[in-house]
Amino acid sequence: MPHYGPADASLAPRYTGVRTFARCPLVQDDPDGVDVAAIGVPFDTATSNRPGARFGPEAIRAQSIALRPYNPALQVDVFERLSIVDGGDLHITPGNAERTAAQIAEGLAWTTHAGVTPIVLGGDHSIVLGELRAHAAVHGPLAVVLLDAHADTWEHYYGERYFHGTPFRRALEEGLIDPYKSVLAGMRGGLYSAKDLDEPRAMGFDIIPCDELRATPPAQYAERVRQRVGDAPAFLSFDIDVIDPAFAPGTGTPEIAGLLPHEAQAFLRSLAGMSFTGFDIVEVSPIYDGPGQITAVLAANIAFELLSLRALATTPSP
Repeated sequence: MPHYGPADASLAPRYTGVRTFARCPLVQDDPDGVDVAAIGVPFDTATSNRPGARFGPEAIRAQSIALRPYNPALQVDVFERLSIVDGGDLHITPGNAERTAAQIAEGLAWTTHAGVTPIVLGGDHSIVLGELRAHAAVHGPLAVVLLDAHADTWEHYYGERYFHGTPFRRALEEGLIDPYKSVLAGMRGGLYSAKDLDEPRAMGFDIIPCDELRATPPAQYAERVRQRVGDAPAFLSFDIDVIDPAFAPGTGTPEIAGLLPHEAQAFLRSLAGMSFTGFDIVEVSPIYDGPGQITAVLAANIAFELLSLRALATTPSP
């Protein structure tokens, strides 16, 4: 059985070759010997503000060439422990978030049905609805662990029900997620009204605003998540706008006073040992990034932390 991973960086510079995630081989629709597949979803026409996240997968892949295999904080050699491929990009329909969600669910089926853990590179946050459909088809209703500046539980946006601010409400309506097992954290910025956070709380979600999250030690956050999730299958979604725009300017809806990168790292690392059916990183919009592509660099390293969680999961696929 093959074991997939990056090419040996001592034989050729990491900046050579075709850009795949972490320089892992491109393997599509073939789960044999694969533990994790990084899959791009270049869709961004469900955004409410600045577009450009369609180029997020490309940007994250480009900056992931610098990832090294060993995570010293979690003491795990990710690429030795896991067989990882780049699964390419899924088909999408620009301008049609509802149809795209169906395409995503269909396109991820080869991973979810085979026990391969997908890590999806977005794309705006509307794409998570298709992801959740693919996971719930195998595992049933999921616990959602979200780090995001926004709860994304609105009823509609400009009259559109399939939008990047609505996916978790649609997922709840479809029975894909269990709000009483879910934790949505990092919310901040101005709201249209108090009900923007009161409504998801009334739906059953545990909401942790950013100020409260920052005042919470990582171990305490992890305990809150573990108690909430329990033994339910869980999915982790990371919106890059949870990070302060000083460190992640390349995103569609930036909000000031976000997490610092090391804070986000600490919250993710505190979840070591938990099992997740899948992960995503969304809303990276490189056209608003700095010349050093710092948002994409950060996203690639967040992906590495998510892979580290998968490598340390007590049970790889709940």
